[in-house]
Amino acid sequence: MLLMGAALLTGCIYLPQTTTRYDPECGVQQRHMTLEVTQVGLFGRCVNDGCVELLVLAGVVSATTAVVSGSVVVVGNGVYWLEEKGRCLNEKRKARQAVREQARDTPVP
Repeated sequence: MLLMGAALLTGCIYLPQTTTRYDPECGVQQRHMTLEVTQVGLFGRCVNDGCVELLVLAGVVSATTAVVSGSVVVVGNGVYWLEEKGRCLNEKRKARQAVREQARDTPVP
């Protein structure tokens, strides 16, 4: 049973995926990274020690992709968050400046 569970878990790799959505409040595109699980091909026709070695290797690859891709997602989301905050502040500053210019150019009766 344990070997079957290991076989199901080790057939996966983890990949970062980026999604975008529009933020109407700031008028900017927001990007966000998630960790997606992708299943790789099934292992077939392995015999005795070959199966054990294959499962160990697949487990190492799966764990490595989880750590590396997870790190990429964490760092990427931090960078995207900072970028979004900077863009949002810039857009709000531009909007305030436009209101000031319009108020300055409008004649007072």
